[in-house]
Amino acid sequence: MKKSFFLILAVFITACAMPDGPVETSDEVPEAEGWQTELISDGLVHPWSVAWLPDGSKLVSERPGRLRVIRDGKLHPEPIRGLPPIYVSGQGGLLDISLHPNFEENRRLYFTFAYGDEDENQTAVAKAILEDHELQDVEILFFAEPVKSDNQHFGSRIVWLPDGTFLVSIGDGGNRPASIDGILSREYAQKMDAHIGKVIRLNDDGSVPDDNPFIDDPTAKPEIWTLGHRNVQGLTVDPETGYVWANEHGSRGGDELNLLIAGENYGWPLVTYSREYYGPRISDETSRPGMEDPKLVWTPAQAPSGLAIYKGEQFPEWKGNLFSGGLAGEQIRRIILDGENVIGEESLSIGRRVRDVRLGPDGFLYILTDHENGELLRIVPD
Repeated sequence: MKKSFFLILAVFITACAMPDGPVETSDEVPEAEGWQTELISDGLVHPWSVAWLPDGSKLVSERPGRLRVIRDGKLHPEPIRGLPPIYVSGQGGLLDISLHPNFEENRRLYFTFAYGDEDENQTAVAKAILEDHELQDVEILFFAEPVKSDNQHFGSRIVWLPDGTFLVSIGDGGNRPASIDGILSREYAQKMDAHIGKVIRLNDDGSVPDDNPFIDDPTAKPEIWTLGHRNVQGLTVDPETGYVWANEHGSRGGDELNLLIAGENYGWPLVTYSREYYGPRISDETSRPGMEDPKLVWTPAQAPSGLAIYKGEQFPEWKGNLFSGGLAGEQIRRIILDGENVIGEESLSIGRRVRDVRLGPDGFLYILTDHENGELLRIVPD
């Protein structure tokens, strides 16, 4: 009996061990110095995203389905009117917000949200005109297919490319045992006839760019830009190099930082450093020819959220570094780059769940904390 117990234990430990791979996993790192946080506003309910209006006011999305304005450090008591119906449950709700690059001329706001109900829901992308504290001419541009019933893994971030198109990350639909038509939801990340588990690319009117990588493949959704993702919740573009960086949640470790290249496959769930939440690793492979390796892997999980590249003047030594928020880690990771390679990391411990990280027009980093009394904080020199 004792021998059987130890045999089972040994098998379990072996199954739980992280597989070796080409990327060394990141755990504890040194604390960054010379910074502190400054409260801009609180009273936000699970804020998800922040964007700046031309007058310096800040738009903040709240996951329960509200769009708020912070002006002169004060939270406007009334949410902006005109949002479409939003499915609010679990990780679903109002998610990312982004201004059109020509917002000052066209007043267009783009946003992502969960659409549907507990039986059938999906990530949606919409645009609207923002005027007089109201969204007008709301138009839903995109629905992720197939629909699902789980309330997890919607994605989703928006980022604009220099050519005027934009990318949107779409989550893989949910943790095991979440399934769609009898197939685990996460397996759709490798299916070309599905949007989930992908990053998609659209024109600003919602149409499909004619140079998308799979536009001529009749078996593929034409919106797909990259595939093999679990749940990307951070996207940013380096304005100098054009590099598109993304962070995504792993499952019990195996969170990733990736450099996205059009048409490439990032492996999930066939190739991953992640484990099942009940212990064993999800795949024996952490690398495979034809699939892109991550630039950085976090184990234990950081649960990465917003992602920004620093180009401000307030912290000259941070220029060109990535800053990745962490929900589980309750910190920000400063990721030091040499071109497309990671050469170092530091942590900025916040002590609260970090949902979004943005570079403000004043050259400071801003963060949103994900709580019932969420905050907008600014990082300033100490």
